[in-house]
Formats: sequence, structure tokens, C-alpha cells
Amino acid sequence: MPPEVAASKFAALGSEQRLGVLQTLVRAGDDGLSMGALGERSGVTGSTLTHHLKILSHAGLVTQTRQGRNLICVAVAYEEVQKLSHFLLRNCCVDTNHECQKDG
Repeated sequence: MPPEVAASKFAALGSEQRLGVLQTLVRAGDDGLSMGALGERSGVTGSTLTHHLKILSHAGLVTQTRQGRNLICVAVAYEEVQKLSHFLLRNCCVDTNHECQKDG
């Protein structure tokens, strides 16, 4: 992942509320949540939730789909979150003689 892409994704997580929304979606798993359920569980509702989801979606960290009339926030784009984590840890301990902590 190029540094500028990682920086963009981290910027999307630069809000306590957005980070909380993402964590709520991670806890929900692959099935995701409806907007109403996401709002209840995260404590972020209405236009504020819509705004945060737009930013997270634009960063590729969440995906949104429709089931009938309900908008479902399909949890998290897990692959993207894993890539972001790997970006942070890819050079773990390379400049030391210590055992890397990323594996355990």
C-alpha cells in the first residue's frame, strides 16, 4: 500500500466517532448492520452517521449495500483494514535484534 493511500485511510479514521462506527461494524461481523441498528449500537445517528459512513466508504473501509428498502452497512472491508494493519507492521523490529511482536 503506497504511503499516500495509507494516509488517506488513516485520515478517515481520524475521528473518534468514525473509529467507533468502524469498531461497531467489526463487532457485527460479515452480516453488517442496518443504519438504525448501527446508530443504536454506535451512538451516532442521523445525518452525522451518514456523513461518517460516506467518509469511511470513500476510504474503502466500509461498503454499503441495499437489502430491499434498508441500507445495510456490510460491516467492514476487512481486506482493506488488514492491508492498513500490515502497512503499519510490515517493518516491525527490522532495525533491532528483538523478536517481532506482530506475530504474537
